[in-house]
Amino acid sequence: MTDRNIQVEPIQRRAVEDQEIEIVERKGIGHPDSISDGIAESVSRALSQAYLDRVGKVLHYNTDETQLVAGSANPAFGGGEMIEPIYVLIVGRATKEYEGTKIPAETIALDAARSYLNENVPELDVGSDVIIDVKLGEGSGDLQEVFGGDGGPTSASDDQRATAGVPMSNDTSFGVGHAPLTETEQIVLNAERRLNTEFAADNPALGPDVKIMGKRERDSIDVTVAAAMVDRYVDDRAEYDAIVEDVRAYVRDVAEEYTDRDVTVHVNTADTEGPAEENIYLTTTGTSAEMGDDGSVGRGNRANGLITPNRSMSMEATSGKNPVNHIGKIYNLLSTEIAETVVAEVDGIRDLRIRLLSQIGRPIDRPHVADAEVVTEDGVAIDDIRDDVVAIVDEELANVTSITERAIEGDVTTF
Repeated sequence: MTDRNIQVEPIQRRAVEDQEIEIVERKGIGHPDSISDGIAESVSRALSQAYLDRVGKVLHYNTDETQLVAGSANPAFGGGEMIEPIYVLIVGRATKEYEGTKIPAETIALDAARSYLNENVPELDVGSDVIIDVKLGEGSGDLQEVFGGDGGPTSASDDQRATAGVPMSNDTSFGVGHAPLTETEQIVLNAERRLNTEFAADNPALGPDVKIMGKRERDSIDVTVAAAMVDRYVDDRAEYDAIVEDVRAYVRDVAEEYTDRDVTVHVNTADTEGPAEENIYLTTTGTSAEMGDDGSVGRGNRANGLITPNRSMSMEATSGKNPVNHIGKIYNLLSTEIAETVVAEVDGIRDLRIRLLSQIGRPIDRPHVADAEVVTEDGVAIDDIRDDVVAIVDEELANVTSITERAIEGDVTTF
């Protein structure tokens, strides 16, 4: 049996799917908070790759404090203009020299941010519509020591020393994940993702700032969509209204793939009557960042892509953290993957929550506690599944460093 501290216990509540009221939110990739997350994570990947290329290992850094200050615009049917640029500040810590090798961390961060915005907010002219500033200080010496992959401080006890190749935790913190997604969660997550991919490919008027709020009240689901429209692809109010209706119909079709419950979809509910541009959600760049809406890393979606007040959530920002030993990133990603794997492989689970707690200086494959809380199906006892759950949690923890590799490659999503 494993010597890791893995606990399995029943949750003293109903499964979220069985609760009478459920609220779920997702902020799309063009929302100011998500833009901040996306920039921070793109900078994180770029720095990791640069460190690997130049010195052969990932050095200490952290870029999860990125901020966005909104600009202003004057949208108009057929195309408006930016009045005041958006301001993005990439702030954090980075190693800029290692054993005589200098690394241009701020230049790397600037290039990564520009590339991310060009790809994900294409109507935003990075040359004139947004100012990107970078302020990266050096990390503290004690955290750099804990960060090293050499087994950590020599004063650590045998129980605390990392196994070969496993870094030491940089913090005493926790991550939390859950599975399976409820019907409402699946609708909210997939509606935004598909609006911003397959729908947007055929409908350029839809900007990437799509926010979706789902409310399930017993067996009735209301989905409220805030969809920023890009002015140069919209000729008049009639065309705008037609696009809004297309979005409504599309989201309704997506919802019907995930539920048999009654679903009502609302789009841009703040719109008012009248032909003028100020009556509707019309933008020049496709994001509310041009309309006074600021953004911060970690203020939006959790690591699973959703904001879920019916479930436990970590307040840690996942995006921008170093993927080697920063628990706020690793354990939030890993707990979500563990929950999904357990539910996929163990029968009889109605609802599952995984909590992973670290202790600073302790190897990341050996959390202070790994806690699996389960709502079982009728007729299934915790003792019937305990060993299977423990075995999967143990195996996932043993392979924790794979999170680092996949995060650097961009194979996991952080928001």
